[in-house]
Amino acid sequence: MTVTMLRSVVEAALRRAPTSSSSSSNQLLRRRCYSSDSNPERKVAVLGAAGGIGQPLSLLMKLNQLVSSLSLYDIAGTPGVAADVSHINTRSQVKGYVGEDQLGQALEGADVVIIPAGVPRKPGMTRDDLFNINASIVKSLCTAIAKFCPNALVTMISNPVNSTVPIAAEVFKKAGTYDEKKLFGVTTLDVVRAKTFYAGKENVPVAECVSQLQNSACVCTSEVNVPVVGGHAGITILPLFSQATPTSNLSEEDIAALTKRTQDGGTEVVEAKAGKGSATLSMAYAGAIFADACLKGLNGVPDIIECSFVQSSITELPFFASKVRLGKNGVEEVLGLGTLSDYEKQGLGNLIPELKSSIEKGIKFANQ
Repeated sequence: MTVTMLRSVVEAALRRAPTSSSSSSNQLLRRRCYSSDSNPERKVAVLGAAGGIGQPLSLLMKLNQLVSSLSLYDIAGTPGVAADVSHINTRSQVKGYVGEDQLGQALEGADVVIIPAGVPRKPGMTRDDLFNINASIVKSLCTAIAKFCPNALVTMISNPVNSTVPIAAEVFKKAGTYDEKKLFGVTTLDVVRAKTFYAGKENVPVAECVSQLQNSACVCTSEVNVPVVGGHAGITILPLFSQATPTSNLSEEDIAALTKRTQDGGTEVVEAKAGKGSATLSMAYAGAIFADACLKGLNGVPDIIECSFVQSSITELPFFASKVRLGKNGVEEVLGLGTLSDYEKQGLGNLIPELKSSIEKGIKFANQ
């Protein structure tokens, strides 16, 4: 595969169609494909840009034509990453920032802040093991966000997301800057995995991209869609295979196996890497996909729907992952769960106590 072909593939992925279906390719063209000349100036800040997720995520955001300014921040190593990425001949200007003294500069004027900062999981480590380290990092970064870019959309990748999102909310509340429409837990990787595993089981293309030369446009129509609700750890991850498209007649055993694999996807990668890493590449891809959706929403592209862990009233919990409609203000609408199968209803009942505990743990940490 040539460099040109690789770039085309990656950029096509970042311009894929929204999860909601459309009967007209012209509508897809209007919603998703724009020349860089027609796009407004947008600054994206990546906090933790020198890490295992941060570096490939920075690369993918540099390829995104919706980004005009890419700000890369970490406690060390960022100047080199920024220099490397800056040589790529795409629209955005890249600047690297390092250390606490430069955090404000990195954040000032940001439209979207992506937070992959923190330590990764290692073999035998649960997401709870990550809590004390990553919770402190998130609390510090969100304090700076509240000061330097309080109106930015904040997309949280740092684990455990079920706790770090509530931590961020509490920090913003204390600073008087909290807007529930602008804080997201990135659960896109769960959706990406569910789509991939489902497509493999059904033996259907997971996605199909069709290039159209007119107006330099690219239309990517997703062949498979699986909503994933709940949270972003273990049994709190609940893929709704009963709502998957294309529809199927999977057995209860198949659905249980696909659900389990989706829930354990992170562990599968950690074990496969044998102590040398976690799900960094797939997470970077998922983070870039969600950031791309946020940017399109900010730019007024209609019908942008993604799953995300947000403040919600669709269950008894204050935060919950479900499909949300994105727009110029962030979350335009939190969509309901739809009709659940008996298996999914049971899964929902099982995840509520664990997710509630994780949320409360985050709130307690932020307020202690």
